[in-house]
Amino acid sequence: MKIIVDTNIIFSGLLNSNGTIGDLIFDSENVFEFYSCNYMRFEIDRHWDKLIRISKLSEIELKESQYRLFTKIHFINEEQIPEKIWLKAENLTVDIDIDDTDFVALTDYLKGVLWTGDKVLYNGLKNKGFKKVANTQDLLIIRTKQTKK
Repeated sequence: MKIIVDTNIIFSGLLNSNGTIGDLIFDSENVFEFYSCNYMRFEIDRHWDKLIRISKLSEIELKESQYRLFTKIHFINEEQIPEKIWLKAENLTVDIDIDDTDFVALTDYLKGVLWTGDKVLYNGLKNKGFKKVANTQDLLIIRTKQTKK
């Protein structure tokens, strides 16, 4: 299953790679393939100083955590996504959070599922009929069902 990872999931994974999010990313190889857009890397860089402050990790430790996480994610150049998909994604996110358009577009483009920890985005997309969105609990349930087969 293709899972598109948004920025807040990566933030959480960077801050605690031994938590549930880290577990899903590092221990779900037979169930999930993780993807994100290049925009996510920009978001991480933009908030790097804040991540260091919050994490209480050294710059080297945080870089190591970032490297480990990024090796599990396939990054896709957003320029590959057709304009029709961009417009549909923008229409979905315009009154929720326009900054998430890239992730919604990539989800549609790859025919995957968007993994987000953003409750406003999750609920907003669900309310608009966008079913290809999951939170961490949803993925834990999917993984459990898949590994029992």
